[in-house]
Amino acid sequence: MFYTFIFKLVRFLTLILNGRTKVVGKENLPTDEKFVLVAPHRTYLDPVYIAVTSYPFRFSFMAKQELFKIPVLNWIIRHLNAFPVDREKPGVSAIKTPVNYLKNDELNVMIFPSGSRHSTELKGGAITIARLGKSKIVPAVYSGPLTMKDLLLRKQATVKFGEPFEVKRKIEGVDDINEYYSNIIQEAFDELDESTNQ
Repeated sequence: MFYTFIFKLVRFLTLILNGRTKVVGKENLPTDEKFVLVAPHRTYLDPVYIAVTSYPFRFSFMAKQELFKIPVLNWIIRHLNAFPVDREKPGVSAIKTPVNYLKNDELNVMIFPSGSRHSTELKGGAITIARLGKSKIVPAVYSGPLTMKDLLLRKQATVKFGEPFEVKRKIEGVDDINEYYSNIIQEAFDELDESTNQ
């Protein structure tokens, strides 16, 4: 109930501030199974836009543990299905919690595997979670306002969802499975970005 209310409120606010968001490929989001949505983290606005445009799909997502120490914010983000992660020492819960959501068919998982908003290095966490949760990965990209100023200038926002793919435990001739799928994810990001810029 609270999750639905918040997302409808945020969707309304983004519409008022920035106009209608262009959404491409939403039909790629699996409706018959839970999945891991991965996207590059370029601005604090991309999780908002990607979550809003993928509604009514519901997600669990990681948030830095410092946010959970703020009383009111702690209550809000927990009700939005966030769970705390120590960025310096992620620990087992960073993998176990989202995997359990997937295995129990409770929630999809949204992950920004670049680690920070300004890093392009993909991490293996998203791949490991998808593999252990026996779930497909769906790549997505956001382009549009990067700052609040851009948002108020009503620059066009676009969210694109790519085609889902399975993560196998082993592939013949592949030694590093994480590197293999990291390259696939990066290529998907690049293709989605390129089609946006055309």
